[in-house]
Amino acid sequence: MGASRVCRTPHGRASVSDAMGSGDDDKKAFMAVFDELAGGLVEDEVRDGQVAIAVAWIKRMIAYNVPHGKLNRGLAVVDGVRALKQAQGEDVDADTMKRAMVVGWCIEFLQAYFLVADDIMDESVTRRGQPCWYRQPDVKMTAINDGILLEMMLYKCLKKYCKGLECYGDLVELFHDVTYQTASGQLIDLITAPIGEVDLSKYTMEAYMRIVTYKTAFYTFYLPAACAMRLCGVKDESAYEKANEICIKLGQFFQIQDDYLDCYGNPEVIGKIGTDIQDNKCGWLVVQALLKCNEDQRKIIEDNYGKKDAECEKKIKQLYLDLDIEAVYKKYEEESYADLKAIMEDQKVLPEGLFGAMLAKIYKRQK
Repeated sequence: MGASRVCRTPHGRASVSDAMGSGDDDKKAFMAVFDELAGGLVEDEVRDGQVAIAVAWIKRMIAYNVPHGKLNRGLAVVDGVRALKQAQGEDVDADTMKRAMVVGWCIEFLQAYFLVADDIMDESVTRRGQPCWYRQPDVKMTAINDGILLEMMLYKCLKKYCKGLECYGDLVELFHDVTYQTASGQLIDLITAPIGEVDLSKYTMEAYMRIVTYKTAFYTFYLPAACAMRLCGVKDESAYEKANEICIKLGQFFQIQDDYLDCYGNPEVIGKIGTDIQDNKCGWLVVQALLKCNEDQRKIIEDNYGKKDAECEKKIKQLYLDLDIEAVYKKYEEESYADLKAIMEDQKVLPEGLFGAMLAKIYKRQK
């Protein structure tokens, strides 16, 4: 069987549980690879003659920003490689697994860069259960440069561990493309709903879906899946097209969950204080409210949405209760989950486990 296509095992598709492997073992090994990568990046600075205070700063900055999330994006590469290799009738050798974990961490470094920048732009307070990096008294706007360093570090890791592979150029191009797509989504998000300026005419479902597709779907779901496919030698462009289609739907599902949790989630569980209402975000909840509200209720949104005022925020949340937006979300969640399962099961070019592990991790999530 050629490496350029995805093949089935004699017994059909790999199950999701098989594809996911042992989560605890994977995470332990994954964290060990992080220690190796972070240590190597710091050692590179020392070998390059970097001054001691900068070496200490870089070590602290990496440790503070990179390894504290759920790590779903990075581990999705590991899950994906395992699912693809099983579908090809092959075992995952140690070198392939190591590279999958390295590439997974490259995505986590990219994620850290995005979050450092996003927190500055949104004037956020907390991230992953701790103060945002830029809110550290000695960091402030130095965080902008730190974000650039985090992005460049992923390419250093990619070069160190993957240069020489046939897929190396494709991986670099993939990271470039997805970074651009994500920045484009962030741009739409920022100019559609700038902090302090409320223009409800911009809050359309069309604008919202464009934002979430570009800001979230590509780097959260397509990037891990496509990285796994490249590492496993998949060259069939129709497979990448199908992966893109499924991952866009997964990303939309994930971001709508995120918008829901920003309002209804427990800050101690989700690791941040929800700010979408005060930040004037073009979010799924307010778009749904605008679709359901009457003129008086619309006036409440106009007068209170996007205000840095806790009482205004309470009025918006009460309006969401009055409109029963939570029930609208619950209905969407169940329908979207069923649709995604059907799409994954009906397609024939990729193993279901490539995406099933992703869906299993986000369905009914609380953070």
